[in-house]
Formats: sequence, C-alpha cells, structure tokens
Amino acid sequence: MSSPNEPVKPTPFSVAEPQPDPVSGSHAPVTAGQRWIVPALLVLLALALVVIFWLPDQLQDPATAQGSTATPAGNGDAVATADAPAQREPPPGPAASPWSDAQQARLRKEAQDILAQLLPLQFSLEERGAANWAAEALASATAAAGRGDAHYQAREFTPAREQYEDSLARLQALEAAIPGILEETLQRARAALESGDRAALDAALEQLSLLAPESPELAALTARAASMETLQALLAAAAAAEAAGDLAGAQQQLKDATSLDPDSKRAQEQLDRVTEAHRQQQFHRAMSDGYEALDRGRFAEARSAFQRAGKLQANSAEVGSALAELQSAETAARLASLQQEGRRLEDSEAWADAIARYRDALKLDSTIVFAQEGLARAEPRARLDRQLREALEAPERLSDPAVAASLERVLQQARTLSPQGPVLTRQLTELEQRLQHATIPVAVTLRSDQQTEVLVQRVARLGQFAERSLELRPGTYTAVGSREGYRDVRQTFTVRHDEPPPPVFIACTEPI
Repeated sequence: MSSPNEPVKPTPFSVAEPQPDPVSGSHAPVTAGQRWIVPALLVLLALALVVIFWLPDQLQDPATAQGSTATPAGNGDAVATADAPAQREPPPGPAASPWSDAQQARLRKEAQDILAQLLPLQFSLEERGAANWAAEALASATAAAGRGDAHYQAREFTPAREQYEDSLARLQALEAAIPGILEETLQRARAALESGDRAALDAALEQLSLLAPESPELAALTARAASMETLQALLAAAAAAEAAGDLAGAQQQLKDATSLDPDSKRAQEQLDRVTEAHRQQQFHRAMSDGYEALDRGRFAEARSAFQRAGKLQANSAEVGSALAELQSAETAARLASLQQEGRRLEDSEAWADAIARYRDALKLDSTIVFAQEGLARAEPRARLDRQLREALEAPERLSDPAVAASLERVLQQARTLSPQGPVLTRQLTELEQRLQHATIPVAVTLRSDQQTEVLVQRVARLGQFAERSLELRPGTYTAVGSREGYRDVRQTFTVRHDEPPPPVFIACTEPI
C-alpha cells in the first residue's frame, strides 16, 4: 500500500481534452495500479485548468463575445456528456456587459472552489481503496463530477457547481462511512480467523491495509493470521480427542490453542465447554467410585471419593446426599461392630470393656436398644467382678468378720447369676476357699521383755509378758509395744492358713 504522502492518482474528469464515449458519454476510469502516471496526470490536470479557466478569457474576440456565448478553448465545437446534449452555437444575443462578466466570473469561481475540495477527497478515497469497497458509490460520484465538467465547459457554471456539490457530497458520504466500513472489515477478518477461511481473511486484511494501514487492530489480526493454520490443526485435534471420549486430551489441545491465540473466541468457547464436560466426567466418576467403595464397606475410601466430587462441584446436593448416606452406613456399621464386640467381651467376662463398647454405641445413638440392654447386664457383673477381684487380691482383709460376712453375702448373690462363665466360677471357688481358710484360727506365738505393754490391734491388749500364744484367723495384724521412757514400737505380721508364722518379738528398747 502506498504512503499517505505518496502522490495520488486523480480520476480524470473531462476538464481538459475530454474524450466522451460515443454511446454513454462517460469517461474510462484509470485503474489503481497505474500509479506511475500520477505525476503526469497532475501536470495534465493543471494544463486543463489553464485551458478551461484562463485561456478562453484571453482568446475571446470582442465581436464574438457580443454575438454569442463562447465555448472554452481547446474543447472543440461540441462537448458531449452523459446527461448533456452536444453544444450548439448559441443564437445571436445582446453583447456581453461588465456586470454579466462579473456574474459569470463569480459563478465560475464558486464552481472552482467546490472542485478544489472535491479533487483531494477523491484522490484520498481512491488511495484508500474505495474502488474495492464502494465501487458503485464512487462511480456515481465520479459521474456527477463528469456532468459538472460538461456544464463547466459550456460555461453553465451554476449547474456545474451543483453537480460538483453533488459529487462532493457523495464523496463526503463515502468518507463518513469509512469508520463503519472499517469496523465491518475488522469483523470479517475476525470471522475468517475463527472459521479458518484463509481467502476471506486475506481479502479483509488487504482492504484493512488500505483503509487503516497504521491501525493496531490490523497489526494484531496480521499476527493472528500467521498462526491460523496451526490453531485450526489444534482445534481439529481437540475435536477428534473429544469424539474419542478423551476429554483430558481435548482439554490440553484447547489450552495449547488458547495459548497460541488468546483472542480466538472459538478456541476459548471450546475450551470452556470441554473443561466443563471434563469436570462433569470427573465428578460422575468420583461419585461412582464413592458408591462402589460404600457398597464394599470401605468407608474411608468412599469419603475420599465423595469429597473429591464435592471439590469438582461445590454445594452439590448429590454430594451432600451421598455423604449423609455414608454417615448413616458408617454409623450402622460401627454400631453393629460395637454390638458384636460387646457380646464377645461379655462372653469372655471382660465386663468393664463391654461397658465401654456399649457406652460408645450410646454416644452414636442414645436410643439404641442393644447398648441399653448391654449396660443393664454388664454393669452389675462389672461391680461383682471388681468386688471379687479386690477380695482375692487382699485376702488378709478376710480376717475381719465384718468383711467376711459381707463377702459371704456377695457369694450368695453371685451363685444365683446365670450364665456363670469360667472366670466367675473360678473367682467364686477361690473366694469360698479363702473364706473357709479365713475362719480357721492359726496359733501365733508372741514374745516380749516383760516390761513392754503389748497391744495387738483389733484383737486384744496383752500387757507385759515374756511369751503368749494367740489363736488368730489368717490375715495381717499389727502389734504395738509401749514402755514409759522408751520409744514405742510397731510390728506387723501376716498369718497364713497354710503356714504358721514365726514367733513375733516386740519390746521397747530405745530410751527417749
């Protein structure tokens, strides 16, 4: 495209040396490709203006001027145009007057002023390719200018001015339409880029280079045009991957396409659509995985899958329902497990552990019946088990008649329980034996220095003696010795049913 400062080619109106078409009277247009003759045409135009506007006044014969209206020199005896008949010799008339000449000069000047605006505008429009995007309108404006030339050559300056004004208005209308045509061409170029139509794109870019060669939009579209084939290949590959069900592959192809041409609406729309389809595919796959794991009782795996689905589709009612179903299934499975564990622990007489399981079940569901019934069974048995264990772990307490009597009552209650497992049976048997042994006294020998007051706690005050023998039930006893002026002493000893204790010596020997 030529620079705005490059000489422009005028459309030759029939100002100088007009050559009318024998049929239509129109002039053959000069094509846009003949730019090498622009300077020559400008020179010819200048000469034509001199011949039309200056030479006739210089050559006019006074006698002729008085008898007729002179035609412009150099134009022949008759000038034919599209809308004007061939000129005839004017009939004899009155001689011209200075006032008439002045009027004609003014009218000619007005026509020349309009023509001075018209020509640069015409050259500018032709430079911007109007012959391509507004050929009919440009031809209409050119025809109006041609008719103005014909009137001008006939010294009919008023109709000449009117035709020039008409041509100027048409050209100005074309100039005013350029922004709209520019935008329309930009839209065509963008549409061709989106559809991959290389021929339409090249045509639009060529027209844009004439309309707005410095436009940043033209530079951007030209840059996009360079990668159009690659972009179309990526879009085709994405479509093939999508058709094959490979949404991840299609998504990647479209990401590459949008990176290559960020302004491609088609690529971005396809990417948005495929991304959403891929997200939906992943969502349904995660939900399916979650329900499959739920059916198999793999609750942690199911929860992970449902949570993954929730990230893909936030606030999904389907995910919420699945998680609620999972929670119910987990609770039911946990309750069933606790029930089984509780029964197993009851059978093994691990009453405290069974109570813990039933209480865990009630935390999950306070109305669960098996846990309530389990507690009712396990808690009394746990208390009995604790009492029996404590008695067996401290047999010396059985020497206390009150303790022995209490444990006897416990044994009587325990004998009525059913079922009686091996642990309870062993406890009852062992405790009964210990109670029997606890009621059989064992002889115990105590020795002193005959000066110490001896007291066997919870048994008797023995006073001073050298040796005493006591019949004591199995258990642990404490003997206390006291003597005036000496520090008190304490001696603890244990009496066993199966083994007589050694003699117990107690005496105060440490002076105060």
